[in-house]
Amino acid sequence: MKNKYVVIFNKLVKKIQQGIFSAGETLPSEHELTAQFDTSRETIRKALNLLAQNGYIQKVRGKGSVVLERNKFKFPVSGLTSFKELADQMGQEVKTSVHELTIVTQASHIRRQLGCPEDAKLWRLIRSREIDGERIILDKDFIREDLIPDITKETAEQSLYHYIEEELGLEISFAKKEIVVEDITDEDRELLDLNGHQQVVVIRSYVYLADTTAFQFTESRHRPDKFQFVDFARRMKA
Repeated sequence: MKNKYVVIFNKLVKKIQQGIFSAGETLPSEHELTAQFDTSRETIRKALNLLAQNGYIQKVRGKGSVVLERNKFKFPVSGLTSFKELADQMGQEVKTSVHELTIVTQASHIRRQLGCPEDAKLWRLIRSREIDGERIILDKDFIREDLIPDITKETAEQSLYHYIEEELGLEISFAKKEIVVEDITDEDRELLDLNGHQQVVVIRSYVYLADTTAFQFTESRHRPDKFQFVDFARRMKA
């Protein structure tokens, strides 16, 4: 089952997107939200922190959580959100298709980056993401089999992160990301609806567990006309 603070986050996002909470308005207080969702203040704070990290609210001392202007969905570069979680926020018809799920013994350079033995097995997972009938994201993953065993097609079609966190009991913590624009490949042509585009936006990520163990390398290839890639930055005082 999804963490309760994520459920609350998604419900508040939906209300913001529907205009129930408009830009410039203040969300109910932590006390009111605690009563409304019948949960602890700590859970509410986690949900509000997630809203702030994704650019939905600004916490203002003495005022509360102020809703920020967001005209349309934007792909958050910072933060670690699964496609399933993003899809829930978007409120659009989405579909994930698994094109490959195999165990590989090659890719030694990825093993070195993940810090695993040269003879370690890796899952190779290729998925296309369809939004409103168009395949516009191609995700290519290498995942440590010794840490994440027994991945099934059904798991990969639903939510891999849900499986890792809720069924395996692991905590996904952070990622190192690189963003580039590249010419399309034959694989892009085959698995994406490119609509004439000759380039894609590529996000390469190494993803780590809470104990700083790297377990996943992802290359996520996006059709450039469908997304705004944003990083919601906050100034940190020295």
